[in-house]
Amino acid sequence: MAISDVPETAGTTVTATIVGSESDLDLSSLRRRHSATSGFDSLNGKTNEEHDKDHSKQQHAIADNDTIHNDIADMDKQERVADVKFTYRPYVPVHRRIKESPLSSDNIFRQSHAGLFNLCIVVLVAVNSRLIIENLMKYGWLIKYGFWFSSKSLRDWPLFMCCLSLAIFPLAAFLVEKFAYQKCISEPVVVLLHIIITTTAFFYPVLVILRCDSAFVSGAILMLLTCIVWLKLVSYAHTNSDIRALIVSNEKGETFPNNFNVEYPYNVSFNSLAYFMAAPTLCYQPSYPRTPSVRKGWVFRQLIKLIIFTGVMGFIIEQYMNPIVQNSQHPLKGNILYASERVLKLSVPNVYVWLCMFYCFFHLWLNILAELLRFGDREFYKDWWNAKTVEEYWRMWNMPVHKWMVRHVYFPCIRNGLPKPAATLVAFLVSAVFHELCIAIPCHMFKLWAFIGIMFQVPLVLITNYLQNKFRNSMVGNMIFWFIFCIFGQPMCVLLYYHDLMNRKGELD
Repeated sequence: MAISDVPETAGTTVTATIVGSESDLDLSSLRRRHSATSGFDSLNGKTNEEHDKDHSKQQHAIADNDTIHNDIADMDKQERVADVKFTYRPYVPVHRRIKESPLSSDNIFRQSHAGLFNLCIVVLVAVNSRLIIENLMKYGWLIKYGFWFSSKSLRDWPLFMCCLSLAIFPLAAFLVEKFAYQKCISEPVVVLLHIIITTTAFFYPVLVILRCDSAFVSGAILMLLTCIVWLKLVSYAHTNSDIRALIVSNEKGETFPNNFNVEYPYNVSFNSLAYFMAAPTLCYQPSYPRTPSVRKGWVFRQLIKLIIFTGVMGFIIEQYMNPIVQNSQHPLKGNILYASERVLKLSVPNVYVWLCMFYCFFHLWLNILAELLRFGDREFYKDWWNAKTVEEYWRMWNMPVHKWMVRHVYFPCIRNGLPKPAATLVAFLVSAVFHELCIAIPCHMFKLWAFIGIMFQVPLVLITNYLQNKFRNSMVGNMIFWFIFCIFGQPMCVLLYYHDLMNRKGELD
């Protein structure tokens, strides 16, 4: 049994001091012995008789050292016996200072919970292994090759061609900026042309998806790429407009802060635009921090991880989520208790799929892309899992979109006189519109569930901020965040969209 807080005694200090002096004595004597036998006599011209006298003195010193060493060993043994004799006697106090329990509220975050984390991993593995076996016994193997590829996928070739043709719009935006910096067209014309380009870049894929009877996954991928291209085009146009305004101010002699560097003269470069369109960022700037080289082995390992986790995500969707959703009822039309049971049952695989999606896209894919392009700023997310409020979550979980919103929506609203709450509401409104379009257009129906879900975050931001300020406890807001997003919000949206989609297909049939 290990015993801590053993009382220190004076003997221990004395012993340590003597041992230290003894070691110094031994070292010094060894140095003397070495020097006495290493050519010292020849240098000083000593006779053999003098050498014998020195050798006799050294022998006496060694004998004295052995005697001291034995005495110290005896004293050390006596001190250890004394320590055992007087340590933790009934008279000696055991409780000497105020201490908190490791799991008390004041001490819980000062402890290491590595053991409990390992326990959670073991329990998760055990529970999910049982669920896998139970699922296979009940439903059998549900994975179909059509999940990856089927002959029906050939119907989606218009979407693929539309995806390739999206490259036309950045080229058009580049030509507009080139003419603008050559002062061939006026500023209002530049703004009008950019509005036409960005609007066409968005609605052209939307019309293709709605006209084609494509699969949901194909339509969702095209809509995601369309939104990315649109956000990049807006940032490109907005940034270049701001650079031209700064150049005009600089020519007028206006001063800027020391940390505000204006590149002058500025030249529109097609290479910078091409790099921006491929880079894992939504905010345009003429140059980016770059890494010195590409780590090919690292990229290969990340690709292997991406393939594995994508397969795990597909397995969970096909083997777990599909049977649960297919055996459910519309959550707003059936029995409340039954709907609650379906939502709770769906919440566990939904959390796994969501975490796999986050890891695959925000960590693996964006880092692979950044490594191949030597893109230096790889803060694609922060520790959103520690978010104490809903507002913190939205600031940390998707950094590319957050930076775009702050740069091109929030602060422009502030500079134009809107108060901060109104600017925040505008940012959530833009986000809600894009969430709804990315889901509704591939489903070929508009039910506004995603829009309502995002706009519902606004009162949740106020509620969680109030709770955080009232209780001053990070765990309350964090638990509310996890419950809303993973236990209630996302499973409910999955069920709503699935049943509405099935009802639409039934009506068409």
